[in-house]
Amino acid sequence: MMQTCPLCASRDCLPYHRDARRAYHRCQRCELVFVPPAFHLSPAAEKAEYDKHENHPDDPGYRRFLSRLFMPLRERLAPDACGLDFGAGPGPTLSVMFAEAGHPMAIYDPYYAPDASVLSDTYDFITATEVVEHLQAPGRELVRLVERLALDGWLGIMTKRVRSREAFARWHYIQDPTHVCFFSEATFCWVARRLGLHVEFPAADVVLLQKTNATAGLLSDFDNTLLYGGKSRH
Repeated sequence: MMQTCPLCASRDCLPYHRDARRAYHRCQRCELVFVPPAFHLSPAAEKAEYDKHENHPDDPGYRRFLSRLFMPLRERLAPDACGLDFGAGPGPTLSVMFAEAGHPMAIYDPYYAPDASVLSDTYDFITATEVVEHLQAPGRELVRLVERLALDGWLGIMTKRVRSREAFARWHYIQDPTHVCFFSEATFCWVARRLGLHVEFPAADVVLLQKTNATAGLLSDFDNTLLYGGKSRH
């Protein structure tokens, strides 16, 4: 069955890997590796998996983990910058760390903090830690997040990155049934080009994307590409 890339809507996708539970395809345009919708969990089953997470704001180990994004992003923020923690999960912690550093954050999570009104505001920075691998429609979600950024604002993402097909087959990251999208450095570079974003990779699992003057027109064009079946020259 022909698969459509959930990031760029291309239909030029090939089988990449298969294990005992799921199939994985790779987009030839943006290089996203993704799990077809037939293997996605129901919302109830997905939440049941998330409920197993035990992350707490006062856990020093969890704070060290989040500091891989927190430190490089904080260095790039103006003193009065305010943000949004998208996909904050059952134990929001990054928002606490930024608030302690003088940068208040709103939080949003479809299961644990579902107040969608915060998605109508504009922010100087947005974080998505261990989030993008869960997105069933990453193209639409990334457009929505970049739209909510102020000019020169930053989108900070933490996710493990695809290295090679051989490593993918042995990768612990694909064992989580809620992980359905797997980005490589090349995929993030494609996103940056397509949306007119400046991109940096300060750590092995961290990417920072900055909104530029070129972004506005490209956002609309990319949104139309998603709506009308992936027809794009990019």
